[in-house]
Amino acid sequence: MKQRILTWSAACSLALLATATSAQGLKAANDKGAGGMRLKEAAGAGISAPAASRSTQLAPRSADFIVAVVNSEPITNVEVQQQYDRMVAQAESSNAPTPSALRRQALEMLIAQKIQLQMAAERNISVDNFTIQQAEENVARQNSLTMPQLHERLQREGIPLAQFRADLKKQLTIQKLREVEVDAKVKVNDLEVDQYLREQKAKAGVADSALQLNLGHILVAVPENASPDEVQKLQAKAQAAVDKIRGGESFDNAVREFSDVPDGKGGGAMGLRPADRYPELFVNATKSTAVGSIAGPVRSPAGFHVLKVLEKNSGEVPAIVTQSHVRHILLRPGPKLTEAQAVERLEDYRRRVMDRQDTFEELARRYSEDGSAKNGGDLGWTNPHQFVPEFEEAMNALQPGDISQPIASRFGIHLIQLEGRREAKLNQREQRDLVRNIVREKKLEQSFNTWAQEARARAYVEYRDPPQ
Repeated sequence: MKQRILTWSAACSLALLATATSAQGLKAANDKGAGGMRLKEAAGAGISAPAASRSTQLAPRSADFIVAVVNSEPITNVEVQQQYDRMVAQAESSNAPTPSALRRQALEMLIAQKIQLQMAAERNISVDNFTIQQAEENVARQNSLTMPQLHERLQREGIPLAQFRADLKKQLTIQKLREVEVDAKVKVNDLEVDQYLREQKAKAGVADSALQLNLGHILVAVPENASPDEVQKLQAKAQAAVDKIRGGESFDNAVREFSDVPDGKGGGAMGLRPADRYPELFVNATKSTAVGSIAGPVRSPAGFHVLKVLEKNSGEVPAIVTQSHVRHILLRPGPKLTEAQAVERLEDYRRRVMDRQDTFEELARRYSEDGSAKNGGDLGWTNPHQFVPEFEEAMNALQPGDISQPIASRFGIHLIQLEGRREAKLNQREQRDLVRNIVREKKLEQSFNTWAQEARARAYVEYRDPPQ
């Protein structure tokens, strides 16, 4: 089956990203790893269809008409058909069967989304253009594509770019609503941490579903219409990367030399996450690979992949993790500083550091609006999942010494410098903190589903039969 790009479903997953704040205002409990762009259900996930007074099963018709009214706003047959087509395409790309009730599920997803967007509008929640652009770049990066390649793929799949960006905007808006309505209210106590630890001990070694991986990645891209000779040369290039690494070359250096991941980045830790949040190809290639070893090259529609197993565990709390040492500069857009101005300033700071006109540390002391400014923006050595997803994804894409482009998060606009990475053994307190983050993530999903069901129950929804 031809691999499809993470389009609608990837955008939808943004609405389900867990968020949290700490005393520092940046670190967060989250097990989504780098960006959370794996496929998930749409914002209305888990909401069962309400009983109706008459049959509401939609017939597949090409004509447009109103099929439901949500608090006075209509949902049309064309909208449902578009959502249905996206869901069918996603099922096909995953080799999953298409449920017979998929059209009804498409309608219910749109109803849930409409309700949540209305709530966001009532609370004056909005998403700026820079955040949408960053989300678009994340989709491209997760699919190992440049932005032009992403746009070309969207065109081939019949998805207008304006529609794609509109979908991203809707889901990012719902994400911000969730942060306000749900995330800040979720807490985890010590009893819940203890219960999770007991459950993991019971599961240890029982099922592959508990497998978690942290992979490094090199992509040697293969053009879609490459000739057999070109493919052979590119395969040889990927094999040369493997040979160099096995001969003693550092993986980070091999990434810089060989990888076609956009911007030459992406070879660092992709983040410890459940195996089902990696491509099946990656999981199969690394299942029997020891930690620290190389797998590949393996072929996908995107090209040849070389993978390094950085971490692997089967559900128990890892004793050893990859830590990152980072600095950042934070600017908070507001009445006196627009989002565009903040981005422009950070781009200038980045240029000044790259040109050796200033140090990152000194610029952070002078300009950062975060509590870490007094320490030159230093956030110290941090464990996986301590930052909000958008920050952590950008950090994971860096190599030591690199500086990111400006990155938007719910706290403002960041510039990130990666000082270094290391393998570190967690003490008991750090292991419990990691578990607390994981448990909180699970509670966030449950709380969001409950909240979404309650919002659905309060809304006025009128189903309409298709015209005869």
